[in-house]
Amino acid sequence: MVTDEMVAAYQRDGVVLVKGLFADWVKVLRAGVERNMAEPSAQVMATLKPGEAGRFFDDYCNWTRIGEFEQVIRASGAAAAAARLMGSERVQLFHDHVLVKEPGTTKATPWHTDGPYYFVEGRQTVSFWVPLDPVREASLRCVAGSHLWEKDVLPTRWMSETDFYPEAGDYMPVPDPEAEGMRVLEWEMEPGDAVAFHYRTLHGARGNTSTTRRRAFSLRLVGDDARYVARPGPTSPPFPGHGMQPGDRLRADWFPYLL
Repeated sequence: MVTDEMVAAYQRDGVVLVKGLFADWVKVLRAGVERNMAEPSAQVMATLKPGEAGRFFDDYCNWTRIGEFEQVIRASGAAAAAARLMGSERVQLFHDHVLVKEPGTTKATPWHTDGPYYFVEGRQTVSFWVPLDPVREASLRCVAGSHLWEKDVLPTRWMSETDFYPEAGDYMPVPDPEAEGMRVLEWEMEPGDAVAFHYRTLHGARGNTSTTRRRAFSLRLVGDDARYVARPGPTSPPFPGHGMQPGDRLRADWFPYLL
């Protein structure tokens, strides 16, 4: 399912579409998302300010308590596809993430890169963003080649629009890709397709102005060179009490090897 051309595109652009990667698992993932929304974790995040239209459900790190997610993570072809795209022998689970934008949720997901929020760094990283409803008017958008930028993009808090860490550090300001003429990639997608993108790839998402909900399941994986890195404050996800030191591989009892 992952061709040499797709691997080359991923390495060059930091993002590629993998058609049908989770096609056989859409019903299972939909059931898991319904369970997750009915029983959100303590990690569920506020995403809309008072008065903003719609509902944007955002929760993560639920694979240990929602069996449907664990089944897909362990039994689907995601790990093998990740290994090909990353050029890695081994694949570790980092975390899962559910995002649901109900109809009329006009707020866009701001441009950002995931890497600075995480406590892991490495060249071999991949996120799969998997829609569980047809994608036409609301779509994930990625800036081609941004994973190769010299500096990380400044992480911010979306609600308060403040810096995520108490000290800004050596980051570049969040760019405006359209105003700056950057190459933005997005696709119409069917349920079970997957956008694969690097943790350092700049991305955002349109608001959902359609009449149907948009459910998406995301899966974050890492490869051979991924290592724990200390950040200047609590990360997202935080994983309190992990006990890792800078330079360590992610502990396998919390972040299991899938390959």
